[in-house]
Amino acid sequence: MAQSKKILFLVSSMQGGGAERVAALLCNYWVEAGHQVVLMPTFSGRGECLYPLDERVRLEYLADRVGSKSKARWNGVRRLLALRLVMWEFQPDAVVSFLTHVNVAALIAASGLSFPVVVSERTNPALFQLSRFWTFGRRLLYRRASSVVVQTSLVGEWVTANCPGARIEVIPNPVVFPLPAGEPRLSPETLVGEDRSLLLAVGRLGPEKGFDRLLDAFQRVAREYPAWDLAILGEGPERAALEKQITDLGLAGRVHLPGRAGNLGDWYDRADVYVLSSHFEGFPNTLVEAMAHGVAAVSMDCATGPADIITPGRDGLLVPPETGAAGLAKALSSLMADPELRESMAAEAVDVREHFAIERVARQWNDVMGLGAE
Repeated sequence: MAQSKKILFLVSSMQGGGAERVAALLCNYWVEAGHQVVLMPTFSGRGECLYPLDERVRLEYLADRVGSKSKARWNGVRRLLALRLVMWEFQPDAVVSFLTHVNVAALIAASGLSFPVVVSERTNPALFQLSRFWTFGRRLLYRRASSVVVQTSLVGEWVTANCPGARIEVIPNPVVFPLPAGEPRLSPETLVGEDRSLLLAVGRLGPEKGFDRLLDAFQRVAREYPAWDLAILGEGPERAALEKQITDLGLAGRVHLPGRAGNLGDWYDRADVYVLSSHFEGFPNTLVEAMAHGVAAVSMDCATGPADIITPGRDGLLVPPETGAAGLAKALSSLMADPELRESMAAEAVDVREHFAIERVARQWNDVMGLGAE
């Protein structure tokens, strides 16, 4: 085993989301490999950690050091000074930072210190409008990072064009199988009977996930496939609008919004088809997780991520975004109607366990962080 190193991992919060799940997976992997890891959520509201963490991962909240949630400019300076003090005290061998705001803060706080800072974009930045401050900070400071990690080559091209001097590394998200379970635990059996087939979607109930489009697509096929139900796991600001849409489309009893589930593995095991309806992604963890659990998948071919995961016709189906709900309904129908096709795609889908294995992905991270081989 390589010599033990000290890693400081910075992320906005641990209250849910793909970036946070990846942070937990990597931190758990590194402490298991013998490294010392401090995981620090930097969000002023603190929050709680919703993902299973190895007890050896030291979870410390920046908010506890700052002691104020004020949005005043002076409090932002206090937060930067507190973060710099954490770095000075811990003396990490490497700092890893996820998400643009945290990345810029990490690079400012680490100015003049000797350890490498690896920052990572976790979405498609071309589709997010930042304030002038954060846009300028990213453009100016990313060149100071030892590496800027992105999840796909398309995002890498954008960062190269918009952040001169940045050193780009493409590293996909890892997947672990079986998926560790956390809280809250929701049993699929409480909503979906054994005699029902399950179409599953997972994600934040926000407009970017396109769940309104998914409901329109399901309404188009629901009458033809009366034995199928749709469950969308997650929480978010669009819940009320989605509930109203379910009622307006006459899908009450056929579509379930049970909330967030910490035991996603149980839901993937129960699902017959997984569907991703997003307008955009960074690298959709839930799609890889579902495929790792042997679920045939249908995904909108949004920018970015799905085309890096699915081989169309082999382990899933990609839907051209311009075809909208009609195209999504057509792809869903082709799998819902054909158990043999679902079975063959599911058998191929599990190859993602190897392709995106945590061991393979962590080695790439080790290389960019200068940790050496495990």
